[in-house]
Amino acid sequence: MKLRVSILALAGLLGVGWKPLPAQQLNPVRWSAEAEPARVAPGSRTTIRVTARLDPGWHLYSLAVPEPIIPTSITLAENPAVESFQLYQPQAAVAFDPNFGFDVATYEDEAVFLLDVRIAKNAPPGTVELTAGVRYQTCNNKMCLPPRRVTAPVSITIDPKAETAQFVPPAGYTLFDPAAPRPQAQAAAAPAVAETTAGVPLQTTASSQGLLLFMAVAFGVGVAAIFTPCVFPMIPITVSYFLNKPEAGRGRGVFDAVVFCLGIIVLFTTLGAVATAALGASGMVQLGSNVWVNAFIALVFLVFGLSLLGAFEITIPSGILTRLDRASQGGGIAGTLLMGLTFSLTAFACVGPFVGTLLAASVTGGGVRPLAGMLSFATGLATPFFFLAAFPSYLKRLPRSGGWLERVKVVMGFLILAAMLKYLSSVDKVMQWNVITRERFLAVWIVLFSLAGLYLLGFLRMHGIKPDEPLGIWRLLTGAALVTFAISLVPGMLGGHLGELEAFIPPPAQGRSGEVAWMKNQYEEALARARAENKLVLISFTGYACTNCQWMKANMFTRPEIAAAMNDFVAVELYTDGTDAASEANQKLQESRFRTVAIPYYAILTPDEKVVATFPGLTRNPAEFLAFLKTR
Repeated sequence: MKLRVSILALAGLLGVGWKPLPAQQLNPVRWSAEAEPARVAPGSRTTIRVTARLDPGWHLYSLAVPEPIIPTSITLAENPAVESFQLYQPQAAVAFDPNFGFDVATYEDEAVFLLDVRIAKNAPPGTVELTAGVRYQTCNNKMCLPPRRVTAPVSITIDPKAETAQFVPPAGYTLFDPAAPRPQAQAAAAPAVAETTAGVPLQTTASSQGLLLFMAVAFGVGVAAIFTPCVFPMIPITVSYFLNKPEAGRGRGVFDAVVFCLGIIVLFTTLGAVATAALGASGMVQLGSNVWVNAFIALVFLVFGLSLLGAFEITIPSGILTRLDRASQGGGIAGTLLMGLTFSLTAFACVGPFVGTLLAASVTGGGVRPLAGMLSFATGLATPFFFLAAFPSYLKRLPRSGGWLERVKVVMGFLILAAMLKYLSSVDKVMQWNVITRERFLAVWIVLFSLAGLYLLGFLRMHGIKPDEPLGIWRLLTGAALVTFAISLVPGMLGGHLGELEAFIPPPAQGRSGEVAWMKNQYEEALARARAENKLVLISFTGYACTNCQWMKANMFTRPEIAAAMNDFVAVELYTDGTDAASEANQKLQESRFRTVAIPYYAILTPDEKVVATFPGLTRNPAEFLAFLKTR
């Protein structure tokens, strides 16, 4: 899996990356064809010039490029007047491609391909309509558009009196052999030419540019992973832990924050290297949906939630602390490091797919990329927590810290228990027990969020609020917001659509009217049905515990324009994260055919299994996804 694949898959999981383009810019290449000579004798030759004109900033790939790039391919439709043809391509410019991370042969502005066509000796006189078919992918320095297929018609006249023409390849043109193996990706090593970004010249080497780009992407993904449902609930746990630490100065608070972040960085970097060697990229992605991992996370959240509610205090065994104290000059370091390690483990369910995709790309790139990529990712994930972990020490020195800190703990205890249910639900869906139904899930959430709101409003007596304590404006508004949110969940129990929340809660047992009718784990059956109905097949590689997959199904495929476009497809969901044989087979199919195990991942196939287009990850832009569905 190359860098572009990982970038697009990761960006899809985060909902960022592919910037939507205006409709008129979705196709920056215009194709045309003309014959020279247009009048040709039977048994003679004509040259068809297939020309691509590109908008500024976009480039087209050569006929022979490394995987996973989609090469430009040009064919001539069968015609009785044509005996044979050969394809010649012009010399391409070889340069570093930031979308893929290695040197690629591309064309910019204009590219003219030549078809040397031999006319059949028995071709009858008259006008003949020939059709050149092109499949191509175009990219700029920031994004790639899905592959497209176009046709370019051209007319010739068969005239026995015409002069016999011969074909001589122009200078710089080479014969393309479609049977030759595709070249291997070569990392850029030579100094790159000066580039210009926003009018500022940049002098760099292609190899360093590729590594720096990879590290920047990994760092950005780590920062964005903070906002995933597995990581974000850990914020109150971290806050409560540092608020409960003994009195410490500002310097010690910053030091503890550094130790906490080191726990995250060391664990992810070490665990990533070990897991790659032992499991490979697909094993890493599977770990994020593993029932034992999700069950362990649910248990950790239960313990933390009950602790925040005051059921008990979490302490580290004195024997372990004593041994660690001697090495760290204080018991706080061991506890802080343990918090960093615990956070990394509990967050792995969501960040595991990111880690697996990054590792696959870094291992393919070789060199120092595995270490640099994982170090950058873990640093990005830990950086926000550095400031978050340092902040509570400063809060405790404020004169008005007071009882509001206790109220934060109690409210976060309820929220952590609500987050715990998400992991239990993932276990239930992967195992297909169907115990945690949508109605039961929402009922528990309604109760937990209501209790948190009623506690802040003073109706639920727990520690942190004195009986005669006045109700402040912020406590009133926060309590009212929690109760309002709980009430807003009620329509969801009756089958109502809850928007963004649909990604985190179980779907209705019975599909809603107007929803796409998906076949489940029936790949061969979907192909057979597509042949019978003369339709294309849309594959959704998805997962039982995949939040982004659930969001796409609930919020993208239910849009009227998307649902209408789906009438042209036989839609099939292939689950890859279950414990059954079907999930294992589906993941092998995805990895072998598309060289990725990231989900969600969408592919359009013909009934004879030819790939028409692919779309990795989540998008919140309907026009972008609709353009993919209309790819032919």
